[in-house]
Amino acid sequence: MGLARTRSVALLGVDGHTVEVEAHLGGGPAGLTLVGLPDTALREARDRIRAAVINSGECWPEGHITVSLSPASLPKRGSGFDLAMAAAVLGADGAVPAEGIHGAVFLAELGLDGRTRPVTGVLPAVLAGARAGHTTFVVARGNAAEAALVPDVEVMAVASLGELLARLRGNPVAEPLFADEPEQAAGESPPARRPDLADVLGQPVARRAVEIAAAGAHHLMMIGPPGTGKSLLAERLPTVLPRLSPEEAIEVTAVHSVAGTLPKGEPLIVRPPFCAPHHTATRAAIVGGGSTRLRPGCVSLAHRGALFLDEAPEFSRAVLDSLRQPLESGEVIVSRSAATVCFPARFLLAMAANPCPCGKSGNACTCSSPQRRRYLGRLSGPLLDRVDLKIELQPVAHAELFADRAYAESSAVVAERVAQARERSAKRLFGTPWTTNAEVPGAELRRSFPVPSAALRILGAALERGEISARGVDRALRVSWTLADLAGRAEPGIDDTAYAYALWSGRAQ
Repeated sequence: MGLARTRSVALLGVDGHTVEVEAHLGGGPAGLTLVGLPDTALREARDRIRAAVINSGECWPEGHITVSLSPASLPKRGSGFDLAMAAAVLGADGAVPAEGIHGAVFLAELGLDGRTRPVTGVLPAVLAGARAGHTTFVVARGNAAEAALVPDVEVMAVASLGELLARLRGNPVAEPLFADEPEQAAGESPPARRPDLADVLGQPVARRAVEIAAAGAHHLMMIGPPGTGKSLLAERLPTVLPRLSPEEAIEVTAVHSVAGTLPKGEPLIVRPPFCAPHHTATRAAIVGGGSTRLRPGCVSLAHRGALFLDEAPEFSRAVLDSLRQPLESGEVIVSRSAATVCFPARFLLAMAANPCPCGKSGNACTCSSPQRRRYLGRLSGPLLDRVDLKIELQPVAHAELFADRAYAESSAVVAERVAQARERSAKRLFGTPWTTNAEVPGAELRRSFPVPSAALRILGAALERGEISARGVDRALRVSWTLADLAGRAEPGIDDTAYAYALWSGRAQ
């Protein structure tokens, strides 16, 4: 009879919880009982582990084995517990020193031949283990770079169960029997050229709106016929956003690690992400969810970046209205019978729409007024009320298209102005929970950052006429602060609030 324990990590959303893996070897008929609220994939681990141990040249213990995953009330999912359970079973049998595995955290899937395979969610798992006081983590080689992003931890990358056992026994580690996947040869496929704002000719108001959106993290709505550059502008929005700070990069990488969407060869995401789902995407795909495994949706994959909804009226009404809560709170709470998880969702929303179902402009349009109203009516008032910038794009004339080539600014030039504006707002918001103008609550905006009364007259008059809501006034004030930051002014003036109101109402020229 023997007992050994080690540790792994269970993920609920992007939050990790340390799990103690105990293995008890006792009498009775041969077999393995797994307890502790495992899912189907975890129950199947019994056969995987046994085959991996035997194919690694080890003897599978005789007698009945009980493996407990504690705390028992916490749901456990996935195959990342394989290596921890194999180490605990062999430790209980005395095949490896029990003290060598007691303090380590194991995160890897096992193949039937004993090789280790990478799993998703290693970064948040290692972060959770480090917060719990653990310093040694054993992962598959494919997860080594990701796990090493966490400071002050020791990462042991192993290619197989046999390699792990050799290290635990103090034996020399032979060359791995299983080679890693070959890297793509250098120069085989040159990196694609990044989009640049200079590619968009004409549309000076729209390009200015993209700059304002990036500087203050304001949501953007573009309406115009096909071919006016709506998609081009939205795709170039991430190129003018500031690079992620180290803390933001860890947040974003953790979300993509859980979703399994980390770019190959890039363990740390340092650029703002860009997500553009198709209009047929479901509500679960957009905000996150699932029946068995709760996965982050597009709003979380766009965390600290941009979410682009092209042909926004073609999305279902339920999907569009589900964006209202994360736009305000910056997070998504998904509740299911098994668990409730919270995903971060602080994103910049960009939407594009045609003016009518046919998409044509001027006299070429064949849609009736009721058809146009119904089409754009799919975008609810409460959703549009949360969008700070609304602009209408017109077709670019031939002369304007060619004349603008010499004056179109590149993304690098615009990004420099955006970075300077972000620095000014960060200094003003220092000591508060917010970092951008769009995040400041309306009450705090009016109390701590008052605007001169003369600059408020146009907004007050519009509010009296019923042309803007109270929420709209707050959003216009946030945009006016961003305009002041871009211009290097200490506070917004009359021109700033007037232009902010024009952008909010869709009348900017």
